[in-house]
Amino acid sequence: MKSLIVSLRSARAAVTALLVTLASLAALGAVATPARADTLICDQYGTAVVQGRYVVQNNRWGTADAQCVNVSGDGFTLQRADGSVPTNGAPKSYPSVFNGCHYTTCSPGTVLPARLSSISSAPTGFTYGYVGNAVYNASYDIWLDPEPKTDGVNRTEIMIWFNRVGPIQPIGSRSGTASVAGRTWEVWTGNNGGNDVISFVAPSAITTWNFDVMDFVDQTVARGMAQNSWYLTSVQAGFEPWQNGAGLALSSFSSVVNTDGGTENPGEPEEPGTPAACRVTYTANSWSNGFTADVKVDNTGTAPVDGWKLGFTLPSGQTVTQAWNASLSSSSGAVTATNVAFNTRIAAGGSQSFGFQGTHSGGFTEPERFTLNGAACTVA
Repeated sequence: MKSLIVSLRSARAAVTALLVTLASLAALGAVATPARADTLICDQYGTAVVQGRYVVQNNRWGTADAQCVNVSGDGFTLQRADGSVPTNGAPKSYPSVFNGCHYTTCSPGTVLPARLSSISSAPTGFTYGYVGNAVYNASYDIWLDPEPKTDGVNRTEIMIWFNRVGPIQPIGSRSGTASVAGRTWEVWTGNNGGNDVISFVAPSAITTWNFDVMDFVDQTVARGMAQNSWYLTSVQAGFEPWQNGAGLALSSFSSVVNTDGGTENPGEPEEPGTPAACRVTYTANSWSNGFTADVKVDNTGTAPVDGWKLGFTLPSGQTVTQAWNASLSSSSGAVTATNVAFNTRIAAGGSQSFGFQGTHSGGFTEPERFTLNGAACTVA
């Protein structure tokens, strides 16, 4: 299987290299163009832009059988997925949407590649639609490399399997379990002959979720499969089908990368104020199915912060029902708390506080990472 993956990916790289010149792009019809409703992509490596900032790719790299992706709304549907390949080998394709740079194609306005040590948070979200008459996984790829690569294969691939149907398994062997972003995952590690792979496999299907990509990156760094001096080059959400697959859909996708240099969010206002040194004290009180949280934000810098936004990700199963002294952008998943009219300034050496109440299911855990105006905070 390893040699098969290497040869197929090498073939994909060779084909993509042919698309570098405008003449080849026009001849093969694989240039990334803004997608309108019901844009159909049937070219082997055809692409289109969705939401004005992400690239949908057909990416039929492991089969000669026909495959077509219908791009509409905020995502895509796998409209045609002919053929099958052995389930003990590589999948036949990876129809997906990505933010970043992948095989010489970069998504509009992306800040990737970005050094891991400069990324304060990378909130992302999705909604998948599944079918039962196929063999496939629903997977999220995170690509890491020691260099800021915009083409070719990266050194380490993080895969998150949100669903698997049929007798398939990740590359390598199972090496245990891990708790990441409030969920428990099977962990598999191996090498496909071209790059190292670590896979986090959900024990049951996940249809929709918001999480922070950096939670999985931190886990990978802790296991020695990447370093903080490396670069995040792209994040991708899609499907790997082995047999059939028509009807699989990714109806929504979002990805934002917050770095020391600012926030990647084309079309939205810049974060207010300036990045500041900060410390967050998160004090929670939980009971059987509810909780309250008091959040104190200390400005440990030497300049005041005028206008603040605190970013964090609520663990899975938690939903905010009311908040005070701040406006929250979302009730679950990736959340941004924004100052209200009477507490816009955090003086140097001073602090501001806000709180919220919510519900939870399963065990209660607290957010692990906070950013103030795009800068990472220490947690008290």
